Formats: sequence, structure tokens, C-alpha cells
Amino acid sequence: MKKKVTFILPLLALLATACTSDSESDLTEVEEPDGPISYTANIRGVINSNCLSCHSDPTRNGAPFPLTNFEQVQVRAENGSLLRAISRQTGEAGAMPPSGRLPQATIDLVEQWIQEGLRE
Repeated sequence: MKKKVTFILPLLALLATACTSDSESDLTEVEEPDGPISYTANIRGVINSNCLSCHSDPTRNGAPFPLTNFEQVQVRAENGSLLRAISRQTGEAGAMPPSGRLPQATIDLVEQWIQEGLRE
């Protein structure tokens, strides 16, 4: 019995410390865009995959606004609320998506899109 405990405890400790993605230095690979970043080519897929389960039209799960098209996303990007929400750590008030923080490379892509002028 003691052998089992000796083996299981280090394994549990390893699993508990290895399962987080809330690091500023996420190493998730994101393919570099070939040209300027645009909503259609680069951002729409991020929104569709991570936001539309709640920010659809009509909204679900208490989401206060839809993000189903360029204009709706553009408004949130221009006022800074999109980048603020996706930059927060999991569990922090207002963090999006609630299922867990996006990889830092994806957040950087959204930030670059905003800095480049929100190209459609």
C-alpha cells in the first residue's frame, strides 16, 4: 500500500501544477498572417470559436450584446472593451471567454488588428 501512495502523490502533484493556461508567456503557435490583419481573414474565426456561444443574436447566458458581425465586433474593439475582456486572467471579473483565457498569441493578434486600424 505504501508503494502505491509513494507513486500516486508525486503524480497528482505533477498533474495539479501542469494544467494551467493563464500565463502571459503562452507558447501556443499561431500562424503569422501573410498580409495585414483583417476581421474576415483573421479575427472572425477567433470570435466565432470563442464568443458566439453566448454573444450570438439573440444573446445567451446573460451576454449583454451580440458579436455576430464586423460592425458589432468593431464597436467593442474601438471602445477597448474587447481587448480588456480577453486580456484578463481566468476567474478575474469580466474575463472572457468564461471557459478560460485565450492563448497570448491570439490576444496579441486581436491587439495588432486593433492597432492596424480594424481592417474588415
